[in-house]
Amino acid sequence: MSATVHQAREALGHRLRDVRRDAGLTGRQLALLAGWASSKVSKIEYGKQTPTEDDLRVWCDHCGTPEQVPDLIATVRNIEAMYVEWRRMLRTGTKRRQETSLSIESQTRLFRWYEPMLVPGILHTAEYAAAVMARVIEFYQVPDDLEAGVAVRMERQQILYHGNHRFHFVLAEQALRTLVGDTAVMAGQLDRLLTVLSLPRVRLGVLPAGHLYQVPSNQFILFDDRLVHVEAITAELAITQPREIALYVKAFDALAAGAKYGQEAKDLVAGALLRWRG
Repeated sequence: MSATVHQAREALGHRLRDVRRDAGLTGRQLALLAGWASSKVSKIEYGKQTPTEDDLRVWCDHCGTPEQVPDLIATVRNIEAMYVEWRRMLRTGTKRRQETSLSIESQTRLFRWYEPMLVPGILHTAEYAAAVMARVIEFYQVPDDLEAGVAVRMERQQILYHGNHRFHFVLAEQALRTLVGDTAVMAGQLDRLLTVLSLPRVRLGVLPAGHLYQVPSNQFILFDDRLVHVEAITAELAITQPREIALYVKAFDALAAGAKYGQEAKDLVAGALLRWRG
């Protein structure tokens, strides 16, 4: 379980404790009214147990706050969807994961995507995608459906040309230097980036290697202002809480402010391309 999920459960528990206290009930009294073991209330309030939707209804009913039920249920559903273990997500191979991305992306008008180590998946060449996904399959020991996974990843790129979508990518310069596959794969991928820089729907910035440190950061994708995906080693986090999304927006804006765009970005990509060809 990630720290973010644990913190979300704790925050929910603190909120429910306040609801109980405002109603003038002790934990033991609430447990008696609800017909629960007395330990259940404390486990929920300390974030050690996630309440069910029925638990929330009972809690609010006995505390006289039925109007809070819809928002509390939404919070619990967000927590349940927040943490998806990679092994579970990839248990049938990589194709299903790519199809999930295809669905989410089709509903998004503004993408903001930060990558510190690799080129964003939606900009991959087939060869670069195959090299990345082959490592994923090997690392997580999941079914090898490489060809199907790459095919769907290539299908995802159609969104760059069709529909009412806009894209803002920020790549750390390291993403241009991380060796994926071999030098020919890298040359092809950076040549593709030079083409992407001319697309009317795309704004692509490169954060120079010597940039001033501004914010803590890791890979993340903002889908409008409704969802953030963060890829960790063991799992993918899906963040939907507005206050957390606001922090990711703030971080992206800071990273974008330090990035190079236009001709300066082209020069950085072209310089890296020349090194790989050399």
